[in-house]
Amino acid sequence: MQDLKITVIQSDIHWEDIDANLAMFEEKIWRIGESTDVIVLPEMFTTGFTMAGPRLAERMNMRTFKWMKQMADQTGALILGSFITLVHDRYYNRLLWMEPGGSFKTYDKRHLFRMADEQHVYSLGESLLIGHWKGWRICPLICYDLRFPVWSRNRWNATLKKPTYDLAIYVANWPKVRINAWDTLLKARAIENLSYVVGVNRVGTDGKGIEYNGLSSIISPKGDSVFTVEGMEAIKTVAISGNSLLSYRDKFPTLLDADDFSVEVEPIPEEDY
Repeated sequence: MQDLKITVIQSDIHWEDIDANLAMFEEKIWRIGESTDVIVLPEMFTTGFTMAGPRLAERMNMRTFKWMKQMADQTGALILGSFITLVHDRYYNRLLWMEPGGSFKTYDKRHLFRMADEQHVYSLGESLLIGHWKGWRICPLICYDLRFPVWSRNRWNATLKKPTYDLAIYVANWPKVRINAWDTLLKARAIENLSYVVGVNRVGTDGKGIEYNGLSSIISPKGDSVFTVEGMEAIKTVAISGNSLLSYRDKFPTLLDADDFSVEVEPIPEEDY
């Protein structure tokens, strides 16, 4: 595995203003100033964490989709971030995995934040995404998913003789009042899954008066902070080591002793939305 260069963009977000946010993040992407393999944007980076899905949702292949395709093509990097989509009359908090050339994948947030009534506006996702990029297997997730370790549990693939993924990426709007949980759980997910973990959060105050202080981080499989930034906007590119990951897994192969289990996912009946 080659090293992977990851760019974290920690930013304030214009409340419910898609055009302003696309213009702002485009400027920030051009300020990266060096080659990179992966660019990570926060959760709902075009609007902030809003329940105004019926008013702000975009269909696939519209503004944000086309913008992410353009950014991926121009930078040569994989770009990840979530936004509000409308699919078959249902709204989703959807992460878009956009590669240069237009190949893309999607992940719909599985765990909807009931304390904000997210489950009453958006439909939950039904499957995990494991994507392949530059020799790395990457599992992207969204905010509240971080609290549910079973969903993201790395498994040992006996046939391939390797874990399912090498890197988990969480995009978030995680408030300052609960930032200690964010920091603790990012490290826990890295340790228990023998993987790197990247968490990208926002800063600033949203339209509901909720304050965010970022603490975007890159965590090693040992649970050490490779990079972290708090309380300010930031654009940072960090290389994570494939050789270090493989070496640590060889010396400390805890996944070989993990309990075997399966996760059965049943869609919530439509009448419950």
